[in-house]
Amino acid sequence: MADFEIEKSFFERGYRLIAGVDEVGRGSLFGPVVATAVILPFAWISGEGPVWLGQTNDSKLLSPGKRMELARFIRAQALAVASGFSTSLEIDQQNIFRASQEAMKRAVARLPIAPDFVLVDGFEIRDYPLAQKGIPGGDRKSYSIAAASIVAKVLRDRMMTQYDRRYRGYGLGRNKGYGTEAHFRALEGLGPTPLHRKSFKLQAEKKLFS
Repeated sequence: MADFEIEKSFFERGYRLIAGVDEVGRGSLFGPVVATAVILPFAWISGEGPVWLGQTNDSKLLSPGKRMELARFIRAQALAVASGFSTSLEIDQQNIFRASQEAMKRAVARLPIAPDFVLVDGFEIRDYPLAQKGIPGGDRKSYSIAAASIVAKVLRDRMMTQYDRRYRGYGLGRNKGYGTEAHFRALEGLGPTPLHRKSFKLQAEKKLFS
């Protein structure tokens, strides 16, 4: 369960504006990878946060309704929240790892308050000037990273629902662009949209792009 223990260790070293960063959509077949950066009030780290904070955890462990509820609280009460993304074209051109890191850089850069330290879910951001720490499984350990994962997930899910209206037949509102059996069947029958990731191997032993 997430808490503030990681943030406290850097708080004790003098850092006050600690941003948590996470991305969603890395394994999807369709659309962008979305990253969010969140700076929670440092008073919460040194004292007590709001009641809802105790429910903040890895977005994958929360119901859609709970994610939406928490995302509203986070956006309303965090010191700063910003998101960035990398398109399917950028993913194809750079590879998913580099595109994910670029999305995280963009999210942090768009924060209205510059952080003095960044906690990143997973690997540190390469070639990055800010002080940072990569935390494997950070969305289950750090409130700041968990909050970022929730906002990013809610934002990307909303995007997929909107794309579902534009690209009918792929079930994007349900599968969020991930490789479900129904999604694969739709790709075989309809072919890929312009926003499907051409660099991804979309079916075992077979590529749907040529």
